[in-house]
Order: sequence, then structure tokens, then C-alpha cells
Amino acid sequence: MTNTVDIDTGSLTAYLEAALPGFQGPIALEKFAGGQSNPTYRLRTRSGDYVLRRKPAGELLKSAHAIDREFRVMRALGKTGVPVAEAYHLCEDASIIGSDFYLMSYVEGRVFWDPALPDIERDRRRDYYDEMNRVLAAMHCIDVDAVGLGDYGRAGNYFERQIARWSRQYLASETESIEAMNQLIAWLPQQLPEDDGRISLVHGDYRLDNFLFHPTEPRILAVVDWELSTLGHPFADLAYQCMQWRMPHEGTMHGLGGLDRRALGLPTEAAYVEDYCARMGLDGIEYWNFYLAFSFFRLAAIVQGVKKRALEGNASSTRALAVGELARPLSEMAMDLIERGN
Repeated sequence: MTNTVDIDTGSLTAYLEAALPGFQGPIALEKFAGGQSNPTYRLRTRSGDYVLRRKPAGELLKSAHAIDREFRVMRALGKTGVPVAEAYHLCEDASIIGSDFYLMSYVEGRVFWDPALPDIERDRRRDYYDEMNRVLAAMHCIDVDAVGLGDYGRAGNYFERQIARWSRQYLASETESIEAMNQLIAWLPQQLPEDDGRISLVHGDYRLDNFLFHPTEPRILAVVDWELSTLGHPFADLAYQCMQWRMPHEGTMHGLGGLDRRALGLPTEAAYVEDYCARMGLDGIEYWNFYLAFSFFRLAAIVQGVKKRALEGNASSTRALAVGELARPLSEMAMDLIERGN
């Protein structure tokens, strides 16, 4: 965490004491240093600890930083077996702290950044991956109508719409021409698999550092960062997570590329996909390379937006510029995947 705070705690305290039953100030506020999108803070108060998440400052791309959607999906998932923090209050009055925000419970969990899990005993590492796999399948099996999320996104043609959206987002935040991105923007719409009708809640950023694990057990206490969640195709989440098997371990990407997974006690990508399919009742996944290439493209577009905000001075993380530089290598990895065919 960092103690650099850009919020008027007096105004925030007065607002929350009036809006949230049982809330008691004063507030001691700390900003989490990680994350590239919505600034997030820990609030220490007389009534307990909370987490506040807000929109960033400055001009924002259309549909980006939708904290109201984060709040809504977490509130809905509180009734299910998918672990989330408790969503307490959404404030859409920007005059309170300068932007919209919401308040949720503080979950004392363990965050892992290295997918090799060096801090976990070798024989227990596979259990952590199995837990991520279990929660992913549980999320994709939710009856969205039953939990009030039936209108949380548009039905059908998910990949077609996502490719169009992230192409626009990328071009709106472009700071230099990247040939691989230009090639992907042209290639992906031409290679769309036929829509198979699958629709589920998708997280949109399902990766290792968006889970709060139990301090000593391979159990997820909360899945966080629901900003990109929507109704979509479940294979998008699976492929997005599986990118980590292909990203280099060294450097900013923190993947599993170049590591001896067997020696580390980690599942292979194929085994992880097989376990997911078993949980979902599937025989396998066709067009897997398309889903992977799409995931690399989408992440490249996201980090390009991070770079744009960093150059404009509106990034949430001090590492934003370094993360933003990943747009080129990520898109080149996608094109390499396409050209090699595996």
C-alpha cells in the first residue's frame, strides 16, 4: 500500500455515516499500489475495515471504469457460491470525493502474483489451480436470470461484439502504430467461429492476482476486479487465464513460459482445460487457438489504454507505463500463435 491519498476524508466520512447504517468514522485511508484501472483504497474506521473503489480522474473512454456494474454483479453474486466481497454501498454523486465510488467489505486474503507459486509447497500447488478452475466453472454455471443478471449484457455474437469494441478502444488510445495489432484487427473478424449459443456471466479479467486466497488453504475467499464482467461466452474467461501458460515468466508478464511445470508441480494448459471441460460437461473445445488469439488481442488493447492514461497522467498504478508497453509483445504473441497454429 501507499499512503498517498487524493480523497477528502472529512467529506467521505460525513457522507458514509449518513448513507451506511453502522458506519463510524474517522477514516484512515490507504491506497492500494497494485492495479491498473480503478483506484482502490483501504478504509480503517471505528466500525471496521472497508475497501473503496472509485473511477479514476480525467477524461475516460466510453464504457470504461464502470464501477456501477462492478457493484451490481458483486451484490448479485453474494447470493451464490461464487466468492466475492460484500458490496455495501454505491455512490454516484461525484461531488463527494470527485468521482463515483462504491464501498465493500475488506477481505483479509492472500494475493499471489507469480503463477509458479514459489511460496506454496510443491505438492499443494496443483490444489490452488484446481480451486481457480472450480470457481471459474461455478461462475459459468450460474443461472443469470435467477440472480437478477439476465440483462447484464447482450445475448449472442459475443466475440464479434468484443472484437469491434476493443478495436475501437485500442484505436482511441493508440500512441504508435503496432503492425501486429493492425493485423489482428483485420484477422479476427474473418475467423469468427459460428455462435454456439453459450451465454454465461464472464469475469473479463480472470487471472491469479484477482483472487484473494485463504491465508493457509487453497480456497478462494473473494474474486475481485469485476469491472470488465458481462454476459458473454465462457471460453473467453478460460482462454484469458490460459494465456499465462504462454507468457514469459521473466519480466512484466509473470507467465509460466520457459518453466518446467512438471517439476514445479503445476498442471499443463491442456490438463487445466480438460479439468474445466469435465466440470462443465464438455468433450473438448474447438477453435481453441482463436480464443487464445482473441485473448491476447483484447489484453493488448486493455494495456494500450493503460499506457494512454499513464502518458496523460491519469493512471492508477506507478507501473502503468511499463504495463502499457506490453501491447506490442502481446499482439505479436497472438500473431505468432496464429501463424504457428498451436
